[in-house]
Amino acid sequence: MKGDFLKGQINDLITMIDVSLTQSFLTPKSVAIIGASADPKKTGSRAQRFLVSHGYKGKIFPVNPNREEIFGLKCYPNLKSINEQVDHIFVAVDGNKIIDSIKDAISINVRCATILSGGFSESGSEGNELEKYIFKIAKKGNLRILGPNSIGLINISDNIILSANAMLELQDLKKGSLSVISQSGSLIGALLAHGHSRGIGFSKLVSVGNETDLSVGEIGKMLVNDPNTETIILFLETLRNSDEVAEMSRMAHAAGKQIICYKLGKSELGKELAKSHTGAIAGNDDAFNAFINYHGIARVEIFETLIEIPNLFKNKKKPESKRVGIVTTTGGGGAMVVESLSGSDIEIVDPGLSIKKIMQENNIAFNNNKLVDLTIAGTKPEIVNEVISQMMKNKNCDLVVMVVGSSAKFRPEQAVEPLLKWANYPKPLAVYVAPDAPEALTLLHKNNIACFRTPESCAESVKTFLNTKNPVKPKILKNDLSNISKKLKKNISKNLSEEEALEIFKDIGIQIVDYKVSFNEKQAIEHSSQIGFPLAMKVLSNQILHKTETGGVELNIKNLEELKTSFQKLSDVFQKLKMKSSDEKFLIQKMEKGIAEIILGYRVDELVGPIVVLGSGGILSEIYNDKSIRMAPVDITEAKKMINEVKSLVTITGYRGLPEADINIIANAVVNMSKFAFVKEIKEAEINPVIVKKENEGIVAVDGLITLN
Repeated sequence: MKGDFLKGQINDLITMIDVSLTQSFLTPKSVAIIGASADPKKTGSRAQRFLVSHGYKGKIFPVNPNREEIFGLKCYPNLKSINEQVDHIFVAVDGNKIIDSIKDAISINVRCATILSGGFSESGSEGNELEKYIFKIAKKGNLRILGPNSIGLINISDNIILSANAMLELQDLKKGSLSVISQSGSLIGALLAHGHSRGIGFSKLVSVGNETDLSVGEIGKMLVNDPNTETIILFLETLRNSDEVAEMSRMAHAAGKQIICYKLGKSELGKELAKSHTGAIAGNDDAFNAFINYHGIARVEIFETLIEIPNLFKNKKKPESKRVGIVTTTGGGGAMVVESLSGSDIEIVDPGLSIKKIMQENNIAFNNNKLVDLTIAGTKPEIVNEVISQMMKNKNCDLVVMVVGSSAKFRPEQAVEPLLKWANYPKPLAVYVAPDAPEALTLLHKNNIACFRTPESCAESVKTFLNTKNPVKPKILKNDLSNISKKLKKNISKNLSEEEALEIFKDIGIQIVDYKVSFNEKQAIEHSSQIGFPLAMKVLSNQILHKTETGGVELNIKNLEELKTSFQKLSDVFQKLKMKSSDEKFLIQKMEKGIAEIILGYRVDELVGPIVVLGSGGILSEIYNDKSIRMAPVDITEAKKMINEVKSLVTITGYRGLPEADINIIANAVVNMSKFAFVKEIKEAEINPVIVKKENEGIVAVDGLITLN
């Protein structure tokens, strides 16, 4: 029944794919090369040479008004002079010639165009306008564009090499089941080189360039439907068209295919480099992680891991726990893997009595640690086979790591032979080959066993595999916030005052601080007697968002004298900001105390969409960066997971006898904040801090901010 359901899902999703587009894009039967060159040293010659040298069976039409033939093929002055069907054009000219080529392509009903040329959005405003113009005319003419600034398409499965990447001078490209979509053209060559040296083959590699039209997600959906693709690798500098990527991930999961990504932009420098390269906005890396986790996409941070990790996912069931058994024939190599796994939530399991018995029978010392070090005595295939068999059958172990020592260099077949039979076993096996042993690595990969050249990539792959979950089913929560939308539609300002924000938070079910709004000192004194000391006093204006930065907050006001002094200080703030006296308002609040402070936020991220944030609160929230992020909305279960991920909140769980808080109330507040995803008028909302009180005392929002779209 489950299989039938998934098959139905896949079939429904496949109907969304334009089959004729896929054919013209991935497997064109005819190609025209605009700007073809007869000089082998020039880039314009590569596409034609590579198509021929790699065995393309379709028709090739070189286009160059200054040549009659190129490399033995008839050359055409323009596209219109070709009196045959052209599926795909490769554009290697600049400036206005690109526009002319696009218009000509539309006139003869070409379906796809790959634009190699640069000088578009990545180069500044003028290039950006040119890119927009080309996209506009192409869209009107039903012509789909790959690029611009794209190194092209490499379809090794079907011998279609429509690219200018220099790595394609290699003639023995190995076919495989990995397909790559990259926002960097040069990195495609790097992946090909790494794969070539390891005997790892590819199906298709696509450089999207500036991604003005055909997006990562749309191309990914084509590859999900490709029978020669089992794993999709993404090299990203940003995230465009996140809805398409989300749909691709759901399709991949339904089809049993894994998506693995590497993304630049974790650091500020990385963000700037990404922007300068493709004109991309790198966005918030934490938000990106929330997005890929939600959609079941695995992320790695070591480049080589991209081609090493896929076999770990192949036909393997993802366990609920994270228990790893480690066997090694080199103590140092095994220790490096363990060291690389440290600091994570991975548990190294005890090998069990059966393995200890095997070691004892073969005079191998066991040092009572969890690392099974077989030493030189354990290099015998029969011993390795026995130990791995026991580890594979161990119900308390979810994944096995084998570290192979020097024998892999000099006796590769003997060293890895005991491991080959576990290739199709449901429990995953990761093999780190410590010496430089390309033959052993190639042999392991050939048998679909995940093998690694460094302990770092091995450990990263283990962590990534065990932490990657299936895509989350979209949350269906009751949308009961229509009253809030009505309120906000009446607001003419982009920002709400703190009073207005607090009332919105109250409307979604979050307890707010007791407060009064005062217009003058007399009212402030009157309100202070109603609320009681100690008090907090703040400037109140939708023009002052971050009050602490302007000196607009006074805390712990204990008596009338201090109140008057504080009032004068805050009045001075309004004067410094040259605001009208009629706009002066003051928020008088009860001074709340609790056992912790949290920040609770919501925003529509520019790349991934609605997210909800929970973290340690107060003025130091940005310094400590102790937070958890999810795609919004979330349910109560996910909200509690977020609480557990905020390290500082361990103090409210009864840690070392400290007072406990009501976790359910905090979790409900997170859920309610995340429901702003149903309120299209809200761009950003934040409560900082929320005062967390002892159990049965609840929480209190004391400072709020809401920004509208």
